[in-house]
Amino acid sequence: MKIHEYQAKEILARYGVAVPRGEVANTLEEATAVARKLFAEGANGVVVKAQIHAGGRGKGGGVKVARTREDAELHAKNILGMQLVTHQTGPQGQKVQRLLIEETAAIDRELYLGIVLDRALGKLVFMASQAGGMEIEEVAAKTPDAIYKETIDPAVGFGAWQARKLAFALGLKPTQINQAVGFFQSLYKAFIETDASLVEINPFITTKDDKLFALDAKINFDDNALFRHAEIKALRDVAEEDPLEVEASKYALNYIKLDGNVGCMVNGAGLAMATMDIIQYAGGMPANFLDVGGGANEEQVTHAFEILLADKNVKAVLINIFGGILRVDTLANGVVSAAKKTNIQLPIVLRLEGTNVEQGREILKESGLNFIVAETMKDAAEKVVAAAKGVK
Repeated sequence: MKIHEYQAKEILARYGVAVPRGEVANTLEEATAVARKLFAEGANGVVVKAQIHAGGRGKGGGVKVARTREDAELHAKNILGMQLVTHQTGPQGQKVQRLLIEETAAIDRELYLGIVLDRALGKLVFMASQAGGMEIEEVAAKTPDAIYKETIDPAVGFGAWQARKLAFALGLKPTQINQAVGFFQSLYKAFIETDASLVEINPFITTKDDKLFALDAKINFDDNALFRHAEIKALRDVAEEDPLEVEASKYALNYIKLDGNVGCMVNGAGLAMATMDIIQYAGGMPANFLDVGGGANEEQVTHAFEILLADKNVKAVLINIFGGILRVDTLANGVVSAAKKTNIQLPIVLRLEGTNVEQGREILKESGLNFIVAETMKDAAEKVVAAAKGVK
């Protein structure tokens, strides 16, 4: 689960991570009031920052510096409600529904900090780089040696000696080292105690008076651990997510929208990946990743079908099921129920194998609906791609 920058900073501040003064604003009036308050408290300027779940906001025009209250109000008026397009939103962009107004800082240096799971090692890695304010993926691709890493032993945790090592690698001043050690360890504590999957501070700044701040903050959380964190789960902003993905999550379905026109329903993530690959191999493009899971019931299958069909780009549907825990007859009943309920006119190709497969095929045959049954995955992919091309 993703959260907004202002929410991430509120969490980090509770763990002792230094962040600039600022407040979130949902309206122009609120934004103006926050800016005036910060100026009245001695701020030399304020930054008006669009709050969306995407990076690259500055390049897209979603981050502006204001030196006066009038400029702050003008920037807030221009950014609030805009359709902000960045390299992470895609060409459709994302509507800005709230702003973070915070004080400017006398920046001396822009650096980078991040904590993420290294899946190859099976351990967390604390990363730091002097190339702050840049996309870390670009830094890693062009100058990987510019990223310093400390692998964290889960039995020991992130030691002060590792924090000092990173602080020296960043070239911090001697007067900043102890401050940095506390900053880094607080960041790690926040990561562990909130069950985060990613914490990123970009840029992590030093100021001209030798202070350290998280000028930007990004935190993602492990969905599987949210049951332990009701207060974090409450931070979810469904307006920032694809409506179909939100709908799927209500029924414990794993759904990700893609750009193609072949809807896919499978059971099992591995089979889903193989199904998308073979659709592309057959010359088509999948419209989604939809894994109903091994233990899906008829109701979940029905909802999955409805979600597939809600995507207007879908021209044909491929249902590829290997019945184990999810029996083929259960799947067939769900498909027939959903097809009748939605009065579907699109071609549906099915490839069914496994437990109760003959009963499942009989249910489909007796339904009176025009299903296309395939024998193999290759056959199914070729048939669904051909069917999609035939739909206008």
